[in-house]
Amino acid sequence: MELIPILEHAILTRIKLKYMTVVKTFKPRIFLSYAHADEDLKKELDKHLMPLKRSGKIETWDDRELIAGQEWNEEILAELNRAEIILLLVSKDFIASQYIWEKELETAMKRHENGTAKVVPVIIKNCLWQDMPFAKLQALPRNAKPVTNYENPDDAFTEIAVSVKKLVEYMLSKLQNSD
Repeated sequence: MELIPILEHAILTRIKLKYMTVVKTFKPRIFLSYAHADEDLKKELDKHLMPLKRSGKIETWDDRELIAGQEWNEEILAELNRAEIILLLVSKDFIASQYIWEKELETAMKRHENGTAKVVPVIIKNCLWQDMPFAKLQALPRNAKPVTNYENPDDAFTEIAVSVKKLVEYMLSKLQNSD
Protein backbone atom coordinates (compact mmCIF):
# COMPACT_ATOMS: atom_id res chain seq x y z
CA MET A 1 0.00 0.00 0.00
CA GLU A 2 1.40 3.33 -1.06
CA LEU A 3 1.60 6.01 1.58
CA ILE A 4 1.62 8.98 -0.85
CA PRO A 5 -2.01 8.62 -2.08
CA ILE A 6 -3.21 8.22 1.51
CA LEU A 7 -1.35 11.35 2.56
CA GLU A 8 -2.65 13.25 -0.47
CA HIS A 9 -6.21 12.21 0.38
CA ALA A 10 -5.75 13.20 4.04
CA ILE A 11 -4.34 16.59 3.08
CA LEU A 12 -7.10 17.25 0.53
CA THR A 13 -9.75 16.21 3.06
CA ARG A 14 -8.34 18.59 5.65
CA ILE A 15 -8.18 21.42 3.13
CA LYS A 16 -11.78 20.79 2.12
CA LEU A 17 -12.93 20.69 5.77
CA LYS A 18 -11.05 23.92 6.47
CA TYR A 19 -12.61 25.51 3.37
CA MET A 20 -16.10 24.40 4.47
CA THR A 21 -15.47 25.93 7.90
CA VAL A 22 -14.42 29.20 6.27
CA VAL A 23 -17.55 29.22 4.11
CA LYS A 24 -19.79 28.51 7.12
CA THR A 25 -18.17 31.33 9.10
CA PHE A 26 -18.01 33.83 6.23
CA LYS A 27 -19.03 37.20 7.67
CA PRO A 28 -18.59 40.03 5.19
CA ARG A 29 -17.07 43.23 6.48
CA ILE A 30 -18.99 46.32 5.37
CA PHE A 31 -17.23 49.66 5.02
CA LEU A 32 -19.53 52.67 5.40
CA SER A 33 -18.28 55.56 3.27
CA TYR A 34 -20.11 58.78 4.20
CA ALA A 35 -19.71 62.50 4.73
CA HIS A 36 -19.65 63.59 8.37
CA ALA A 37 -22.50 66.00 7.60
CA ASP A 38 -24.62 62.84 7.07
CA GLU A 39 -23.62 61.15 10.31
CA ASP A 40 -27.18 61.02 11.69
CA LEU A 41 -28.35 59.11 8.62
CA LYS A 42 -25.33 56.80 8.86
CA LYS A 43 -26.27 56.03 12.47
CA GLU A 44 -29.86 55.25 11.44
CA LEU A 45 -28.64 52.87 8.73
CA ASP A 46 -26.33 51.22 11.25
CA LYS A 47 -29.29 50.61 13.58
CA HIS A 48 -31.17 48.93 10.73
CA LEU A 49 -28.15 46.73 10.01
CA MET A 50 -27.97 45.69 13.68
CA PRO A 51 -30.07 42.49 13.25
CA LEU A 52 -27.55 41.32 10.63
CA LYS A 53 -24.67 42.13 13.00
CA ARG A 54 -26.29 40.46 15.99
CA SER A 55 -27.05 37.32 13.99
CA GLY A 56 -23.39 37.13 12.95
CA LYS A 57 -24.03 37.76 9.24
CA ILE A 58 -21.99 40.98 8.88
CA GLU A 59 -19.53 43.33 10.54
CA THR A 60 -19.50 47.05 9.80
CA TRP A 61 -16.78 49.65 10.04
CA ASP A 62 -16.69 53.42 9.69
CA ASP A 63 -14.18 56.09 10.58
CA ARG A 64 -15.75 56.73 13.99
CA GLU A 65 -14.08 53.50 15.11
CA LEU A 66 -10.65 55.09 14.83
CA ILE A 67 -8.89 55.33 18.17
CA ALA A 68 -6.55 57.96 19.53
CA GLY A 69 -3.06 57.71 18.13
CA GLN A 70 -3.99 55.78 14.99
CA GLU A 71 -2.82 57.10 11.65
CA TRP A 72 -6.30 57.78 10.35
CA ASN A 73 -5.58 57.84 6.61
CA GLU A 74 -3.72 54.51 6.68
CA GLU A 75 -6.34 52.89 8.90
CA ILE A 76 -9.26 54.06 6.76
CA LEU A 77 -7.59 52.75 3.60
CA ALA A 78 -6.71 49.46 5.33
CA GLU A 79 -10.33 48.97 6.40
CA LEU A 80 -11.53 49.92 2.94
CA ASN A 81 -9.24 47.25 1.50
CA ARG A 82 -10.46 44.64 4.04
CA ALA A 83 -14.15 45.13 3.26
CA GLU A 84 -16.08 42.76 1.03
CA ILE A 85 -18.96 45.25 0.73
CA ILE A 86 -18.60 49.03 0.49
CA LEU A 87 -21.71 51.14 1.03
CA LEU A 88 -21.49 54.66 -0.39
CA LEU A 89 -23.91 56.94 1.48
CA VAL A 90 -24.50 59.39 -1.35
CA SER A 91 -25.42 63.03 -0.78
CA LYS A 92 -24.18 66.42 -1.96
CA ASP A 93 -21.75 66.41 0.99
CA PHE A 94 -20.46 62.95 0.04
CA ILE A 95 -19.86 64.10 -3.53
CA ALA A 96 -18.26 67.36 -2.36
CA SER A 97 -15.79 65.64 -0.02
CA GLN A 98 -12.29 65.82 -1.49
CA TYR A 99 -11.08 62.96 0.72
CA ILE A 100 -13.92 60.67 -0.31
CA TRP A 101 -13.40 61.55 -3.97
CA GLU A 102 -9.62 61.11 -4.02
CA LYS A 103 -9.16 58.25 -1.57
CA GLU A 104 -12.25 56.24 -0.70
CA LEU A 105 -14.19 56.38 -3.97
CA GLU A 106 -11.19 55.74 -6.17
CA THR A 107 -10.16 52.71 -4.09
CA ALA A 108 -13.72 51.41 -3.81
CA MET A 109 -14.36 51.57 -7.56
CA LYS A 110 -11.02 49.89 -8.37
CA ARG A 111 -11.87 47.07 -5.95
CA HIS A 112 -15.34 46.74 -7.47
CA GLU A 113 -13.96 46.63 -11.01
CA ASN A 114 -11.37 43.96 -10.15
CA GLY A 115 -13.98 41.87 -8.32
CA THR A 116 -12.52 42.06 -4.80
CA ALA A 117 -15.47 43.99 -3.32
CA LYS A 118 -19.08 44.89 -4.04
CA VAL A 119 -19.80 48.60 -4.07
CA VAL A 120 -23.37 49.67 -3.40
CA PRO A 121 -24.46 53.30 -3.71
CA VAL A 122 -27.08 54.21 -1.10
CA ILE A 123 -28.79 57.44 -2.08
CA ILE A 124 -29.53 59.17 1.20
CA LYS A 125 -30.28 62.73 -0.01
CA ASN A 126 -31.29 64.37 -3.28
CA CYS A 127 -28.23 65.35 -5.27
CA LEU A 128 -26.78 65.14 -8.76
CA TRP A 129 -25.09 61.74 -8.61
CA GLN A 130 -26.03 60.29 -12.02
CA ASP A 131 -22.73 61.36 -13.63
CA MET A 132 -20.54 59.92 -10.89
CA PRO A 133 -18.40 56.78 -11.43
CA PHE A 134 -20.73 54.70 -9.24
CA ALA A 135 -23.86 55.67 -11.24
CA LYS A 136 -23.48 52.48 -13.31
CA LEU A 137 -24.09 50.38 -10.19
CA GLN A 138 -27.51 49.36 -8.90
CA ALA A 139 -28.33 51.82 -6.16
CA LEU A 140 -30.45 51.54 -3.05
CA PRO A 141 -33.19 52.18 -2.03
CA ARG A 142 -35.29 50.85 -4.90
CA ASN A 143 -35.36 53.12 -7.95
CA ALA A 144 -32.58 55.18 -6.32
CA LYS A 145 -35.20 57.13 -4.38
CA PRO A 146 -33.33 59.12 -1.71
CA VAL A 147 -33.90 58.00 1.87
CA THR A 148 -34.93 61.52 2.86
CA ASN A 149 -37.69 61.49 0.22
CA TYR A 150 -39.52 58.67 1.99
CA GLU A 151 -42.47 59.69 4.13
CA ASN A 152 -41.02 57.34 6.75
CA PRO A 153 -37.21 56.94 6.38
CA ASP A 154 -37.42 53.68 8.36
CA ASP A 155 -39.11 52.17 5.29
CA ALA A 156 -36.08 53.10 3.18
CA PHE A 157 -33.56 51.88 5.76
CA THR A 158 -35.42 48.58 6.15
CA GLU A 159 -35.39 48.11 2.39
CA ILE A 160 -31.64 48.80 2.37
CA ALA A 161 -31.01 46.33 5.20
CA VAL A 162 -33.05 43.63 3.43
CA SER A 163 -31.07 44.26 0.23
CA VAL A 164 -27.76 44.01 2.11
CA LYS A 165 -28.93 40.72 3.62
CA LYS A 166 -29.76 39.41 0.12
CA LEU A 167 -26.33 40.51 -1.14
CA VAL A 168 -24.61 38.70 1.74
CA GLU A 169 -26.65 35.55 1.06
CA TYR A 170 -25.76 35.80 -2.65
CA MET A 171 -22.06 36.15 -1.85
CA LEU A 172 -22.23 33.18 0.51
CA SER A 173 -23.96 31.01 -2.11
CA LYS A 174 -21.31 31.96 -4.69
CA LEU A 175 -18.60 31.00 -2.19
CA GLN A 176 -20.29 27.66 -1.45
CA ASN A 177 -20.72 26.86 -5.15
CA SER A 178 -17.15 27.74 -6.10
CA ASP A 179 -15.67 24.35 -5.13
